[in-house]
Amino acid sequence: MICPICEKGSLKESKIKEYIFGVYLGEFSAKICEKCHESFTDEETTRKIEEAAKQKGIWNLGVKTKITKTGNSLAVRIPKSIVNYLKLKEGEEAYIHPENNKLIIEAKY
Repeated sequence: MICPICEKGSLKESKIKEYIFGVYLGEFSAKICEKCHESFTDEETTRKIEEAAKQKGIWNLGVKTKITKTGNSLAVRIPKSIVNYLKLKEGEEAYIHPENNKLIIEAKY
């Protein structure tokens, strides 16, 4: 089967290590393109990945939020689901920095 992404490579059965938000979910069966290395999972495997993410409490943690103005600064609201997952508390310190066009906020423990 030809890769639907690059249209140059063939898909081969293999295993992938799946991570969501940096959390390891396990190793799963997939078809991987020998040229572009894109991976494809079937419906059953995708359900297994979703279930592993739910068991680890990280399913649906990725959400959109608004950047608001507060005084002369901008503020980002952290959704309750992420606050609960990370066990954040008001008044705790965090470290914020840019990384490859991303805004990284690291909770300090």
